[in-house]
Amino acid sequence: MSSEQNTPQVKTANQRGAARLAAVQALYQMDIGGSGVLEVVAEYEAHRLGQELDGETYLKADASWFRSIVSGVVRDQTKIDPLIRSVLQDDWSLSRIDSTVRAILRAGTFELLERKDVPVAVIVTEYMEIAQAFFSEDEPKLVNAVLDRIAKQVRAAAPKT
Repeated sequence: MSSEQNTPQVKTANQRGAARLAAVQALYQMDIGGSGVLEVVAEYEAHRLGQELDGETYLKADASWFRSIVSGVVRDQTKIDPLIRSVLQDDWSLSRIDSTVRAILRAGTFELLERKDVPVAVIVTEYMEIAQAFFSEDEPKLVNAVLDRIAKQVRAAAPKT
C-alpha cells in the first residue's frame, strides 16, 4: 500500500472562484458589521485567503481578483444597486433581500459590468454555486435569474457589421 492511498485527496479550487466566495463573505461582513473596505480587505488578505483561522483552512484565492471585486462593489454601489433593483419584481426592494444574497448579487453585477473579459456563463454559474453553498431553496434560482437579466441588459450582443 503506497502512502498516496493514505493521504486524503485535496481538491484544488479555482483561485478566482475562491476570490469570489471571499469577496461575497467580505461584502456581507461590511453590510452587517459596518466595517470599511480597507479594514476588511486587509483582514482577509492577512488572515483568511489561503490561511487557517479558527481551525478552518481558507482556500487559496486570487488576492487581486478579491480586492477588485470588493473595492469595485463599494466604489460602484450607486450604479450596481439601481441596476439590481431594476430587474427585481416590483414588490421587492433590495433591502428585503437576505444580506448574503445581496452580497452575491452585488459582486456578480460588478463582474458583469466591469469584467467583460469573463464570459457571462462563468460569472452567473460561479455566483449561483456560491448561493447554493449557503442556500438550498429559492435563493440560487433568484441569483441565476437576476444575474441573467442584468447580463442581457449590460452585455447585449454587439450589432454585426
